[in-house]
Parts: sequence; structure tokens; C-alpha cells
Amino acid sequence: MTALDTRSVTTAGGSGGSAPGSPRTRTRTRHIRGVRAGFWVYAGLGVVLIASLFPFYWSFLIGSGDSSTINDPDMSWIPGGNFLANATTVVNDPAVNFWPALWNSIYSSALIAASVVVTSTLAGWAFSKLRFPGSKPLLVFVVATMAVPMQLGVVPLYILFADLGWTGHIGAIIIPSITSAFGVFWMTQYLRQSVPDELIEAARVDGASMIRTFWTIGVVAARPAAAMLGLFTFVTAWNNFFWPFIVLDRSNPTLPVALSLLQSNHFVDFSIVLAGVLLSTIPLLLLFVFAGKQLVSGIMQGAVKG
Repeated sequence: MTALDTRSVTTAGGSGGSAPGSPRTRTRTRHIRGVRAGFWVYAGLGVVLIASLFPFYWSFLIGSGDSSTINDPDMSWIPGGNFLANATTVVNDPAVNFWPALWNSIYSSALIAASVVVTSTLAGWAFSKLRFPGSKPLLVFVVATMAVPMQLGVVPLYILFADLGWTGHIGAIIIPSITSAFGVFWMTQYLRQSVPDELIEAARVDGASMIRTFWTIGVVAARPAAAMLGLFTFVTAWNNFFWPFIVLDRSNPTLPVALSLLQSNHFVDFSIVLAGVLLSTIPLLLLFVFAGKQLVSGIMQGAVKG
């Protein structure tokens, strides 16, 4: 007998003395287990899935053709056979610097995601579980910074990095992104709800220091939220184009900036451009494939309360 069956039988037996096989018990068990989704639910999910996959299919359709494919009124919806040739053109284009740009994107996105997870978890633990003067106004100030558009700080930020001599270096896009106001707010709310104060008090009574309490309780409890924050931060940093386009040069770009060079000429070959776009999405798809199952399991474990 599963835990849900046991819970339903115990509840039924404790209120009114219903027998395990009675209709009242079966109704409560069915309510706990839930009802199987109907046809319209699966139909709606199917429509959402098709709508989500259509941009990838369209990009592959154009990327597997030639320069005249997108302008052909009788274009076939069956992909052509030029995708590998177009992808090879993107990789071997000397103006793109594909492999250095790919490494810059992987390196910078991974470092930004790791730093945001660490700083946001530390700050979230402090705001949610530590008592210090001015914690609430400071948290409000951190959240309020999300309302300031990045475009307002581009000019002074560029002047600062130009004075430091960092323009054109990959560190110029890593340093401004080592922390995130959204990440601090996200981890604060999660830790506030998932870690009871009594557990922290018990650890302190047992002689654990605040650092040890954070490491043994806070870090363990924050894993599901930290996994989601790290994944979304990696994707955001990977797709960031505005600031890297301003502060980096063509000799040391990230992948989105490098791919923009494919359409800098008077004639734009969209088959080459979309082949490059698909190449840039492959690392993200691999990341979701390998990390998706662990991410979902971590979320489900974090959602279960004892």
C-alpha cells in the first residue's frame, strides 16, 4: 500500500469510522490521487508543443536550403540537404571566429550563472533568516533596482571599463553580471518558505555556527531553486547581445555577437544566418536534455514538505 492509500484510509477511518472499502473512502482516495487529464488537456498541450517546435523547424527548413529558399513562393515544407554545407560555412567563416566565440559564450555564461547562484543564495539566506538593522529597506532597494533599465547605465559603465582598459575583454561582460537582483529576491522568498526557523534554532542549540548552519541546512534546502536560477541565468547570459555587442570587439566576441556579423553585408543569406542560429541553440538544447530531469526531480523534492 502506498503512502497516499495509507493516508486516505487513515483519514477515512478516523472521521466517522468509514470502512476501508466504503464509497466514502474510495471517493477520498480518488480525490487524493487526482483525476486523469482529459482529451482537451492533451490537445492543448499538443498545440503548445507544436507552437514551441515550429520556430526550430522553420529555422532548419530555411537553414537547409539556399539563398533563394526564403523568397521562393512555392517553397517546399520538406527540408533540403544543404544544412551541413551552410553550417560548415558558418564555422569556417574567418569574420565570425566561431570556435573562439563559442568558447567565450560557454565560459562567460557558466561563470555568470555560478556567481549569481552563489551570491544570490548567500544574500537570500541573510535576508530571509538573519536579523540585522535595515534588512527590509535594503531588500526593497535591491528589488527596486530591477525597475532601472540597463540602457540607462550603459554609457557610464562603458566609460568605467574603458578607463580600466577592459573593453574588448570577456571580463567586461562577466563583472557587471556576478550578482542579480532577481536572483536575490528569488532565493530570499524560497528560503523564507522552505526553511523553518525552528530548524535553525535547533542547529544553533546543538552548537553549529551560522556558517555551518547555512552549509548543512540552507545550501541543501536551496538546491532546487538554485538549479532553476542557474539554468535561467545561463540561458540569459548566453543570449545576451546588447552589452557584449557594445563592449567587445570583433576579434573576441561572444556567439550572438559573432553571428550578427553574418548579416552585416548588403546581401543577407538567410540560409547561412539561420544555420548559424541553430548551431548556437544546440548547446542550450543539450543543457536542457542533460539537466532537465535533475531539475524537475529537484523541484519536486523541494515541493514536498514533511
